[in-house]
Amino acid sequence: MAPPTLFQDAIVRNATTIGLAVGAFGVSYGALAHAAGLGAAETIAISLLVFTGASQFAFIGVLAAGGGPLAAILPAAMLAVRNGLYGISLASLLHGSLVRRLGLAHLVIDESTAMARAQTTPQTGRRAFVATGIAIFVCWNAGTAIGVLSGGALGDPRRFGLDAMLPAAFLALLAPHLGAPGARRIAVAGGLVAAALIPIAPAGVPIIAAGGAVVLALRPRSRVGAA
Repeated sequence: MAPPTLFQDAIVRNATTIGLAVGAFGVSYGALAHAAGLGAAETIAISLLVFTGASQFAFIGVLAAGGGPLAAILPAAMLAVRNGLYGISLASLLHGSLVRRLGLAHLVIDESTAMARAQTTPQTGRRAFVATGIAIFVCWNAGTAIGVLSGGALGDPRRFGLDAMLPAAFLALLAPHLGAPGARRIAVAGGLVAAALIPIAPAGVPIIAAGGAVVLALRPRSRVGAA
């Protein structure tokens, strides 16, 4: 049997699909950043160097509302804290020299983490992480450039229903793991905390608090293992 071609590989195909969906939101980010008063070079540089969409949207949201750069950095930084939690969960998958690990760390985002954790072996987990991270990095930055250079002429991707695609993809990645011992309890604990805080807490806080709830939910299981 002939080996599969690049796009017959399920990991590459799924990573590319997610990358294209995220890239559509990159167009929206570029257009909104332009409308908020950022120049093309600044907008593109932020996507290249920051590369975490939620933080970028939070940053330009404050700017668009009339806030200054320092005020815009706080909610963006709070949202970015979750990437540190992701890094901890991925530490066993990311090997190599310091330079290599620093490069891989730049790809630690929601989607690459979810794809990596959805795999059944460390080898496929690493492949999924790298493939998804690279696909999204390329598509997000291409989308940013298109959005800022078009000046918003392409409109908001939510018009096409793409805002539902990413949550659906996360649920699909999560579902196979809910059969593991304690997984449902952990998922419910994190979800309830996040849902309760979203209406009242600043951006980023619900995600961080949900991570704390997950740690607490794991404690009884750890004690059993230590007994």
